[in-house]
Amino acid sequence: MTIALGIMCKAPRPGHTKTRLAAVIGAEQAAALSGCFLRDVADTIAAMHVPLGCQGYGVYAPSGAEVELQGLLPTSFRLLLQEGADFGKVLATAARRLLTSPDHDAVVLINSDSPTLPPALLAQAVEALRRDGDRVVLGPATDGGYTLIGVKRDHPELFADIPWSTSDVFRLTLERAASIALAVETLPIWYDIDDALTLQYLRDEITGSALPFALPDLIGGPALATRTLLAGMPV
Repeated sequence: MTIALGIMCKAPRPGHTKTRLAAVIGAEQAAALSGCFLRDVADTIAAMHVPLGCQGYGVYAPSGAEVELQGLLPTSFRLLLQEGADFGKVLATAARRLLTSPDHDAVVLINSDSPTLPPALLAQAVEALRRDGDRVVLGPATDGGYTLIGVKRDHPELFADIPWSTSDVFRLTLERAASIALAVETLPIWYDIDDALTLQYLRDEITGSALPFALPDLIGGPALATRTLLAGMPV
């Protein structure tokens, strides 16, 4: 049995992706960055899936974007179309569908907006899900959400009635886990890129500056596609 590592992603199209970031750098640049983010997160997963017994997925929208996404994802990845309009429903359905596959005994759903997501965080999540006993694994984000969530069983309560894209997401998910007596494994904090501040975090990180919130020994992923694109963008 393998663990499914699913990146929650949209086809990187101008005007339809990274809209908050587009207000800062323009729709074309924001879409291009979104594609690089997806490529980099997928490459981090692909580098670890064989030794750790994992299978990468692009959990994607919209329907019809398959060829577009296959051009960004490694050939080892599979595609799973998102279902539902509410993001909680999207997450819950993706987790359920992957868990009911005979190939997988756990699933990690991962933000596509963290191109330097440290491989060590993914490895910790996989290790936690390999241990005996039911649990949820959460990687908190600096904006109050989470960079990833991992489960071993279907727990739709974790995703229901959550105010997505707010600073309450991580806190309320912890409360929801406590309400169903589900053990929680919390990973070190990381960040995703949505606005001018977090884009500056990214620029600082790839030029070697220390992130103010990160553990000193936590090393971000290489993010080669993102680095290349940013090198040609005006600061």
